[in-house]
Amino acid sequence: MTANSATAAHVRTGGPKEDGPKILEHVMGWTLVVVVAMLVTQLGLL
Repeated sequence: MTANSATAAHVRTGGPKEDGPKILEHVMGWTLVVVVAMLVTQLGLL
């Protein structure tokens, strides 16, 4: 095995981590949904 292939196995691509707090992700997602909905109604787009 060369040095290139050894380091390539451990490179992260910046995707979501599996060990992160799921509840925080859900809360932030729903907060974004509510903020977008309030913005849409305030601008009269709906």
